[in-house]
Amino acid sequence: MANYIEVDDAIGMSGLRVVLTPGVPGPWSEAAKGILHVKKIPYVKVRQELGGANLPLQRWSAQTTAPVFAYNDERPRSLWSDQLFLAERLEPNPPLIPANLKDRALMFGFANEICGETGLGWARRLMLLHPALSNPNAPEAARKFSAHMGNKYGYNHAAAEAAPARTAEILTALAEQLASQHAAGSRFLIGGQLSALDIYWSTFAALIDPLPDNLCPMPANFRRMYQCEDPVIRAALAPQLLAHRDFIYHEYLELPVDL
Repeated sequence: MANYIEVDDAIGMSGLRVVLTPGVPGPWSEAAKGILHVKKIPYVKVRQELGGANLPLQRWSAQTTAPVFAYNDERPRSLWSDQLFLAERLEPNPPLIPANLKDRALMFGFANEICGETGLGWARRLMLLHPALSNPNAPEAARKFSAHMGNKYGYNHAAAEAAPARTAEILTALAEQLASQHAAGSRFLIGGQLSALDIYWSTFAALIDPLPDNLCPMPANFRRMYQCEDPVIRAALAPQLLAHRDFIYHEYLELPVDL
């Protein structure tokens, strides 16, 4: 497992520090790590406690969620798009934001459908919280943790019930985009080279069908939660999407995943 330092120790440091949750393959964090790996940007890993108060992180970044990018004395960045722009500035090559305006707009649109509010990651989080929050007989510890996370993701019963259809809609659009790209002779989701969108899809796919344990070891309870058997979502998960995930991981990302 990777070495981590504490938030209080990281605050006074220079260079890039990245706040992550040890031992947990959170998709936003894995996407951030993937971007840095592709660009070969060195960084120090900083510990965030899953479900904890994380008061030092709150004071530092005005929120308690991982990942966070902190570079020198600049403001900490907790939004996925801000983190991508910082990585592009720190190491322009290889570029992960397309130079072509239409490709760039398409990439950020799809990326928001994966990473943004109400996107794939968001919807799957609501689905993971729903069993405990909709069951009055669920164990108190599970209900307490789910309520804490639900406050971050705007949990309500209707949104959680709608989440499978929302996830399937995004998967269908991604599969159509990938098919269009293949027809044009490209192996990537946007344009003719790797972009951040390929990394976002590949890492967020863990919330539906995680990589095998030999490539991404994770706690058994997380693997059970992440593995999605919802019939609406499974029907929308084209085999080509998982094949693309595997291609991107094996060609560009770190394996096995180091949590």
